[in-house]
Amino acid sequence: MNKVGIKYRIYPNHAQQRTLNETFAVCRDVYNSLVHERTVCYETKGKSPTVYQQQKAITTWKPSHSELATVHSQVLQNIAVRVELAFQAFFRRVKAGEEPGYPRLKGKGQYDSITYPQGGYSVGESTVTLSKIGQVKAKVHRLCPGTIKTCTVRKDGEKWYVCFSCEYEAERLPKNIGSVGIDVGLKTFATLSNGEFIENPRFFRQEEKVLAKAQRKFDKVKNQHGSKERKAAKKIVRRVHERVKNHRHNFVHQQSRKLVNRFGVIAVEKLNVKNMLGNHCLAKSVSDASWTQFRNALTMKAESAGRLVVAVNPAYTSQDCSACGHRAKKKLSERWHHCPMCGLVLDRDINAAVNILALGQQCLAVATA
Repeated sequence: MNKVGIKYRIYPNHAQQRTLNETFAVCRDVYNSLVHERTVCYETKGKSPTVYQQQKAITTWKPSHSELATVHSQVLQNIAVRVELAFQAFFRRVKAGEEPGYPRLKGKGQYDSITYPQGGYSVGESTVTLSKIGQVKAKVHRLCPGTIKTCTVRKDGEKWYVCFSCEYEAERLPKNIGSVGIDVGLKTFATLSNGEFIENPRFFRQEEKVLAKAQRKFDKVKNQHGSKERKAAKKIVRRVHERVKNHRHNFVHQQSRKLVNRFGVIAVEKLNVKNMLGNHCLAKSVSDASWTQFRNALTMKAESAGRLVVAVNPAYTSQDCSACGHRAKKKLSERWHHCPMCGLVLDRDINAAVNILALGQQCLAVATA
């Protein structure tokens, strides 16, 4: 079974928006109470309550807290699961020696989603019905495939969305013996081993001046808390970031779909993007390229389509000759590969893509041996 997320834009009326905001506020209070309870219990008893104990405790709060009756019971139960996941992530980071980041209490406006884990929702032709909220207008652009497992209502700025997690049996694409290696970069978004290039759209760079102008206007009024001018300026900044995010998301998914449809085996680089972001000269361009998002989308689509994505170590793929294997060091500014041994002259990125494909095929040969 495969999993897929379907996202619909919803248009709640004023009364429904008020109900949703009140629901988020109640859920935020419950979340903070559960985090506080775990902290106090650990400090006093040396042991925190389990997720099941906290879920049971929520039901005992209802007689003395009438506002809990306005929220669907399964939504309240899911809050305890979120707290459990937050603490699991905290302990995982502690164990790995990373900066742990203890689970924090949610401030006003920071709790922006609720989840129906089992039921309490339904999808119509142009509406989504949510328990305790009502029938909400929605842009149902396509039907949910398979079985809906969870429903999450999210507020993103001024917009509202509902996200369904579905399990379905994916249709495999016809077998394809074609294979390709992909070298990602900043000059071009990706270079294929067959000599093709995918241009880098640089969405953030395109909006950089617009964002700077919007940010300057916001900086002038950011201390005027609660004012109309501050809200309007903040809204403009948010819209610019949202536009960049949407363009990037659309580009990554379109390109990954084209590659999965064309090739049966796709070899990519196993890049440590987090370390690359430490270079202040390249951090902005690396973030704008969204390599990690591209690789995740490629892997997800390949898995559901019956294709193979192989991640290989990219070390020396730009230095080694794809014809004879001779290693000749190059500066980053050298964009062409000139092999002193066999005389091969090739674009640096195409040479790297060919090497990545060869490494991918080696990995597959070892795995199937």
